[in-house]
Amino acid sequence: MSNILFLPTRYFPSISGAEFYLQRIAEILSKKYNYKVDIFTSNAIDFKALRDSHGKIIQKSDKYFDQVNHLKINRFPIKYEISTVAIINKLKNIDSYNALNISDDCLSDLIKNGPYMDDLIEHFIKLGSLKYDLVHATFFPYFNLLISLIIGKQNSIPTVCTPFFHFSNPRYLESSMMEVLAKFDLLIACTNLEKQFLIDNLNISHDKIEVIPMGVDFDRFQQIHITTFKNFYFKEHFFKSKEKKYKMVLYCGYKNYEKGSISILKAIPHILKKIRKVYFVFIGPPTMAFNRELSNLKKLAKTRIINFTPANLNGYYDKKKLTAFKETDIFLMPSRTDAFGIAFLEAWASGKPTIGANIGATPEVINNNIDGLLVEFDNPLDIAEKVVRLLKNNRLRKKMGIAGSIKVARNYTWDLIAQKTHEKYQFLMKN
Repeated sequence: MSNILFLPTRYFPSISGAEFYLQRIAEILSKKYNYKVDIFTSNAIDFKALRDSHGKIIQKSDKYFDQVNHLKINRFPIKYEISTVAIINKLKNIDSYNALNISDDCLSDLIKNGPYMDDLIEHFIKLGSLKYDLVHATFFPYFNLLISLIIGKQNSIPTVCTPFFHFSNPRYLESSMMEVLAKFDLLIACTNLEKQFLIDNLNISHDKIEVIPMGVDFDRFQQIHITTFKNFYFKEHFFKSKEKKYKMVLYCGYKNYEKGSISILKAIPHILKKIRKVYFVFIGPPTMAFNRELSNLKKLAKTRIINFTPANLNGYYDKKKLTAFKETDIFLMPSRTDAFGIAFLEAWASGKPTIGANIGATPEVINNNIDGLLVEFDNPLDIAEKVVRLLKNNRLRKKMGIAGSIKVARNYTWDLIAQKTHEKYQFLMKN
């Protein structure tokens, strides 16, 4: 049996691709490969809580606080009141930190991003030697990456990081922060584009980065209206009775500028000039910018928008979400901030075409004109043109959806991703 320590930034019921990635790998490695996986993380729910006491945190009374799908979760409080100087001084008294040779600029930037978990550091320092064979952390540019390196150095075990590097987003390109990634024994990139970026910018060898993509529970999406939710249909439940034959465009993700959701809102008036009978469905955590744009858009006559947040959903497998994927005509997420984009896989698993932005890792994920279309990031006119093109062509939509479904079944199931991760772990632990 291999003992693995996972150190994600957050964990379910926090929802994003990075959290779901480590959750599914932990569950499959435990069940299928007999790993003992210990999960240590923060108590943050939203991103704000990683560095701001006004953010949302999970309470001990929550049913998911210490267990998710039969795996024990160890959550530690984030300390907001400790100054950067005090944290730096404290870390410099830890031998395993000093052995990493991290610059003060890198350390300061990681501290600013959070989450700083003083009790978690103390927990592992006091334990001393641990019986772990490997530590795996996600994601860049957060402080838990540094904690995983301290633990790895203290116990002389391999350290792995899946950074989900958003290399097309200027916010992530601070060279001082990137320094921490070069300290890991292995980086897992989601695409070859991400791998090449990391090689070029970290000055590390090719063999220190492994490309392992994201995954999807393919069979679950295939069974949505067969066994799982055979009596629940999204359009029947949420479309007006006379509008159930309207077309549907779906977005699923964080509702911010980087993910392209605001650009979609700006594209809707242009789409409606060409096609009136269409619903737009948004699923994901809200932002003030999105809500403002949505409020302005709703003033237009005959604009059909359905908007869900995690507050009215029940996790990753919520019936509203899964049936929306199964019944939509197009999945649209023109993002510049995805290292891969699990939602594209969910759309293809549902047999639907996708539209993404021609930037970052997405051009490697979407095979343009085969299983989806690419648009210019933050270009509402281009987004509208591509949406209209697909909505008007049933045959093309079906052809792209089938191509995507075949691609996912062959290459992107969570079982395949977990198997590749298991094989890499075993190699690291034996060498």
